[in-house]
Amino acid sequence: MSGHSKWATIKRKKAVTDARRGKVFTQIIKEITIAARLGGGSAEGNPRLRMAIDKAKESNMPADNIKRAIMKGTGELPGMAYEDVVYEAYGAAGVALMIEGVSDNKTRTVSEIRHILERHHGKLASAGAVAFQFHKKGIIAVPISAIAEDDLMTIVLDAGAEDMKTEHDLFTVVTTPEVFEKVRNALEARSIKIEHAEIQMIAENTVKVEGKDAENVIKLIEALEEHDDVQKVHSNFDIDDKVLASLDI
Repeated sequence: MSGHSKWATIKRKKAVTDARRGKVFTQIIKEITIAARLGGGSAEGNPRLRMAIDKAKESNMPADNIKRAIMKGTGELPGMAYEDVVYEAYGAAGVALMIEGVSDNKTRTVSEIRHILERHHGKLASAGAVAFQFHKKGIIAVPISAIAEDDLMTIVLDAGAEDMKTEHDLFTVVTTPEVFEKVRNALEARSIKIEHAEIQMIAENTVKVEGKDAENVIKLIEALEEHDDVQKVHSNFDIDDKVLASLDI
């Protein structure tokens, strides 16, 4: 999974850069709005909203934008009626994809997603064809410089985490979705820096991808993530760090 985790690091850096240009603000606002509609406008009692607000802050979104998005979700301000959408797909070399999004027009969104897939050597899959390969996990990344490994291990395991591993310059803590907030709160209570924290779909097994297929997979994921309705793209690819470094990304 080293290649996949390196790609996750690249994506986080790209997201900050893109957000400074306003590129991802629309996606974040949609997520805040639907999170507030489904779970209420208080971040304390709405983990999905809390994660969306954290992402907005990481992207330097103005506080007024966040407030308006919440108010649209709770109905205090008029706004679009968004719905969650999930698409299952395949990319080059049989790589599996789970595409999560928020849409105000599902017919339009699925048509545009299908077009992106077809242009990048991918295709939509039937419901259930891909989902069984993934499981939801909480992922919390802590800089290695923030705390000693043994100390962090003690804290997160006591709070209910499943696993912890070292990837590049980060400790990656893995939890079930049910204890994600508990583990995160345990770290925050000790003022331990968190690089990022989110619920992800983690693949049970990975597909090794090389050469032109690797380039096609990355270009497909980039194209999907650039779509305003797409919030997250999860995949089971494994691309070597050296191959990733050689790609124009």
